[in-house]
Amino acid sequence: MTGTSRHVAILLATYNGARHLPEQIESIVSQTHGDWTIHVSDDGSSDQTLAILLDYRERLGAERLVLWDGPRAGYSRNFMSMLHREGIDGDYIAFSDQDDIWDPRKLEIALAAVAELPAEEPSLYCGRSRLVDDEGVAFGMSPLFARRPSFANALVQSLAGGNTMLLNRRARELMCRARADARVVSHDWWAYLVVSGAGGHVVYDREPTIGYRQHAENVIGSNAGIGARMRRMADMVGGRHREWNDANIALLVGMTDDLSADNRHRFERFVRGRNRWLLPRIVAFARAGLYRQTTIGNAGLVLAALLGRL
Repeated sequence: MTGTSRHVAILLATYNGARHLPEQIESIVSQTHGDWTIHVSDDGSSDQTLAILLDYRERLGAERLVLWDGPRAGYSRNFMSMLHREGIDGDYIAFSDQDDIWDPRKLEIALAAVAELPAEEPSLYCGRSRLVDDEGVAFGMSPLFARRPSFANALVQSLAGGNTMLLNRRARELMCRARADARVVSHDWWAYLVVSGAGGHVVYDREPTIGYRQHAENVIGSNAGIGARMRRMADMVGGRHREWNDANIALLVGMTDDLSADNRHRFERFVRGRNRWLLPRIVAFARAGLYRQTTIGNAGLVLAALLGRL
């Protein structure tokens, strides 16, 4: 056992989320693991979100629910700002969206999955989601990924939603290699990149522990279904992934000393290969061992590589 302290700092980003926010907070309050603090960073809500939060702060106590002003620059910047705040402390960090529904044992299960891992090494728990509609009724699941998590996968794909994640202190430190105001494509993808890149532990849970709400106001939305897979392939072939990779690479260049030796070489091959002509590019990507989690995803990866869109 690496230690008995298991305080979880729950980072909840809000923006005009009054409709579903109470249900999410109630699901946190109902957790079987009770050692937590909710840190809420609000990005300038104009609905009843702040009134709801103030009411819960009065009910739970200011030491259990802490309010912060967000940077008002989008969800990813909001989460990154909380990671950098000195006033937010925890043995573990859990990201929370404002409109999900956590299963009662979500934190308990996540903590059990990483309990035996060395505290000095970065660890990340993540997993599948149960898809629920606007009324909270389940209608499906996020994709089941069978291939092992790795940096070779993280370079070209984000594995799981941030709302499923639990990170230890070392993983948080690595995420903070990116400044609070840096261009981070997505905080969850960044978490996967830095933890896997440093040779840390990524635990992917095939059993969902949250209800991930799908509705018109979702910032990202579901990644399930053929339509979503086709959209991802279009993004990759169309060049959007290349823009995302540019941003990820710019951040990773500043922390190459944190990467394991093997992953440092993998990263160098990936970066060099992106700007070479066809044959050397394909060779570089093959040596980097890049892969996505599904057959369709890998087909898109190959096509994007051929077209120079990675």
